[in-house]
Amino acid sequence: MKKIIFIVLAVLLFVGTLGWLFLKGIKKDTVYETTTMTKEDIKKRTMATGKIVPRKEVAIKPQSISGIIEELYVKEGQIVKKGDKIAKVSIIPNEVNLNSAMNRVNVAQINYNNALKNYNRDKDLFTKGVIASVEFEKTEVSYLNAKEELEGAKSNLQITKTGALSGNKSSNTTIRSTIDGMILQIPVKIGNSVIASNNFNDGTTIASVADMDEIIFEGKIDETDVAKLYIGMPVELTIGAVNNEKFEATLEHIAPKGNDDGGAVKFEIKAKVNLKEGQAIRAGYSANADIVLDKRDSVYTLKESYLTFRNDSIFVEVLKPGGEKQQFEERPIETGLSDGINVEILDGLSPEEEVKAGVKKD
Repeated sequence: MKKIIFIVLAVLLFVGTLGWLFLKGIKKDTVYETTTMTKEDIKKRTMATGKIVPRKEVAIKPQSISGIIEELYVKEGQIVKKGDKIAKVSIIPNEVNLNSAMNRVNVAQINYNNALKNYNRDKDLFTKGVIASVEFEKTEVSYLNAKEELEGAKSNLQITKTGALSGNKSSNTTIRSTIDGMILQIPVKIGNSVIASNNFNDGTTIASVADMDEIIFEGKIDETDVAKLYIGMPVELTIGAVNNEKFEATLEHIAPKGNDDGGAVKFEIKAKVNLKEGQAIRAGYSANADIVLDKRDSVYTLKESYLTFRNDSIFVEVLKPGGEKQQFEERPIETGLSDGINVEILDGLSPEEEVKAGVKKD
């Protein structure tokens, strides 16, 4: 009896296994999602990275004097007018210039003493009628010239020593703002040495002043997109430090020459930031410029992922009408503008036709 039961179980197991393998070998029909074209607005965009800077920023430097910062009259963020005091510089005379000025005074003093002596002598002789007026006038002119030269030499020595003439209240030179604007940076402190700007030295910047009422975006754009740009096109700025706010700008400069940037050629662009009432941003913010290169309004589109690209042609799989099972035919189509996700369909497909859009999920 047990033997019979064992044989029956074995047969049932064998039959069940065969049935399972048979069912497994039957290929189920794959069901696909389908979709039709939809009308969308397509915008082809490019992104430029850069920063926010003032259009007009000036580095305030001593123009003709070197010395030590004795006093600072402003602080960062302060609004100043053209001519306002920025700092006071105490002059440290240049030894060569100082020696030259002192030598000039000594020579002028000698010439003056000699001219004065001659003048007094000839004046006495002219009074007594010994010499003619012509001779006395020559002596007088020489005396006056020597006097002027001595005064000029002394003034030059005073300026060389102190940076100012004796009539000033102190021997310090005041550095003033050359424009209206805001103090952005003061890279020096009281006691720091400063150097005058000249042909051989840029000089020491005492303060940076900028007009913050007019700011611009400076950035770089890839060479593949620069040909699509034009002066006056709108730009939308996103600033990482300013959340949930967009800033409108207008493109106003495209560099005529590109520069290598990490192996890629990029062109510099500038856009005027159009601040609305109540909007304010700081100089130096990093920013991204979103530029619409081309757009299509209300056109038929499909997702690019539904398309097949082969050689120079583009295809979609179109659902054949009727029938219990899904059947598709491959059809070439003509496309237009793409934003990287959706693509414009120009020809080869009608609005009601369905195309394959991926395997349907259970």
